[in-house]
Amino acid sequence: MSRIQAAFEQLAKNRRKALIPFVTAGDPEPETTVSLMHGLVEAGADVIELGVPFSDPMADGPVIQRASDRALRHGVGLHQVLAFVREFRATDQATPVVLMGYANPIEAMGAARFAAEAQQAGVDGVLVVDYPPEECESFADLMRGHGMDLIFLLAPTSSDARIAQVARLASGYLYYVSLKGVTGAGHLDLAEVAAKIPHIRRATKLPVGVGFGIRDGATAKAVAQFADAVVIGSAIIQQMEAAPAGEQVRYAGRFLQGIRAALDAK
Repeated sequence: MSRIQAAFEQLAKNRRKALIPFVTAGDPEPETTVSLMHGLVEAGADVIELGVPFSDPMADGPVIQRASDRALRHGVGLHQVLAFVREFRATDQATPVVLMGYANPIEAMGAARFAAEAQQAGVDGVLVVDYPPEECESFADLMRGHGMDLIFLLAPTSSDARIAQVARLASGYLYYVSLKGVTGAGHLDLAEVAAKIPHIRRATKLPVGVGFGIRDGATAKAVAQFADAVVIGSAIIQQMEAAPAGEQVRYAGRFLQGIRAALDAK
């Protein structure tokens, strides 16, 4: 059983919803990343999505674009991201880590080498924004062969055929993008989310997480009425951007504690 599956099964037994923060590796500086990961776990994270910096993050809004730019200026790439995961695993063998990013860094490294090194580092899952399901059957097999989950995005515009295709290839969980746009943009339409999630559940038994528009405890709690997990990224990065130098981890943890408290409130 994968760490991701085990985490969701335990949460289900406890009737709790998963809290999945996203942060960009190397932001605000490389020395902060592992401490930030541990701080997010202490604040209540169940799974960590660790962004791989990329120069053209097409699905991401300006907040995460800025985070990628800062990390790239520090020279952080896929090799460094895997090193961060290895360091994190030295003291945390339980929390699932999902790498979220784009195809180019994986293609540059080579898919087979990436799979082997990611497994060795302790990565549990991979979400590649620009790998459509119809083009990555072999990559999905490669991930499964190395004990890792391949996670896919679904959108409000996803057809029944696309949902079925994703459900066949995916493992770990599905990530429903609640907005027709980039991360951190637009207004979250709770009624649309409430209508779409049962539609997705008819095609899969995998947990369904929702992200791209969750900014505070109230929206997180509202989304958790329909979803198994809440994914939050841009709002965390904004907290770190507003923090005084050296206080980024504390600000991020304090913010995430508020989200965790909202999700756990009866």
